This record gives sequence, structure tokens and C-alpha cells, in this order.
Amino acid sequence: MEPSAWVALATVFTLGAMSPGPSLAVVLRNTMAGGRSQGISTGIGHGIGFGIYAFLAALGIATALSANEDVEQFLRVGGSLILLWLGVTFLRHAMAGPRKVSENGESHGHSDRVGFVQGFSIALLNPKIMAWMLALYAPFIEADSSLETLIGMGILGMFIDGTWYVTVATVLTSGNRADALRSKAHLIDGAMGVVMFLFAYVLVGGF
Repeated sequence: MEPSAWVALATVFTLGAMSPGPSLAVVLRNTMAGGRSQGISTGIGHGIGFGIYAFLAALGIATALSANEDVEQFLRVGGSLILLWLGVTFLRHAMAGPRKVSENGESHGHSDRVGFVQGFSIALLNPKIMAWMLALYAPFIEADSSLETLIGMGILGMFIDGTWYVTVATVLTSGNRADALRSKAHLIDGAMGVVMFLFAYVLVGGF
């Protein structure tokens, strides 16, 4: 891929990592329950899981493209529909207003190993990641993409995703920033909803 394409892909990975969802919830929860160490372990586990997911998704999409030329159009249309659905979902959350901070005191395993496993698992089981891959990841993959390129995509995704969540865990362990982030979550949702609609427009336009 061209350098500009790698930059665009890195932007897509960054936006995906920053968008609120189950992954961020797990990192927040484990950071508040087990402290900085467990939060960082969760972030590292999520990054590795996402990297594996990104490589397998790239490999699957490239294989499908090489088998049928119509797959690209299908992915473009399907991705646009998924983006519209995500946009509506984000805006509905935004209109619901600020979310209350949970004080249930529930324990989810105060160990780095448990945090790592939870982060790794949510990366592989999060349906939002699958939707994101189909909608925004597919345009960067071609039928003749080399194995080295596909591996590079996985490594890039792992680095960006893991770095983001480790940073979140590190920053949130000082002060009451976790509560502050939650109180602004509806604003982030609203912004992400608008971004989803813009991306859907770009995909439909064929750029």
C-alpha cells in the first residue's frame, strides 16, 4: 500500500479504538477495580486480540475478493448499511443524556492475568469491532494484497489499539477522570454518530 493509505488506515484504527463501546467499558471497569496494573494488562490483552482479529479479517476479505469480483461492491454496500446503523445507535445513546456512574462494587478479578484475558476476549467477541472491520477496513484491502501487507495491518492495529487502551488505563488512575469521561460519554457518542454518517457517505460515493 501507499504511505498515504497506511496513514488513513492508522486513522481508522485510532477512531475505532477511541469510540465508546464494550471494550472501553471493560478497560474502565478493570482499571477502577484492580488499579493501574490490571487496567494496563487489560489494554495489552485487548491490543493483542485486536491485532489477531485485524489480520484474520484482512486475510478473509482478501481471500473473498480474489474469489469473486462482486465481493467488493457487496462489502461497500454492506459497510455503508452497518455505518448507518452504528450512527443511529450512537445518536440514540447521545440523546439519552449523561450516564450514571455505577457504584456496584462488583469484583471482576483483581489480577493482571484476569485483566489480560478479559481484554483479549472482548476484542474477539465485540460485535462493534466486526462491524467496524467490514465497514472501514475493507476498502484498504485488495485481492492481490501480499501476506506481508496483511500481517502489517494486524501489527498496526495491535499497536494502535493496545497503546490507546494502555494510555486510558494510565491516565484514569489519577484523580476522578474515569467519572469525568463517563459524564461526557453522551457527547462522544454524538460526535461518533455524525462521523459514522460521514463515513457512510464516503463509502457510497466510492472514494
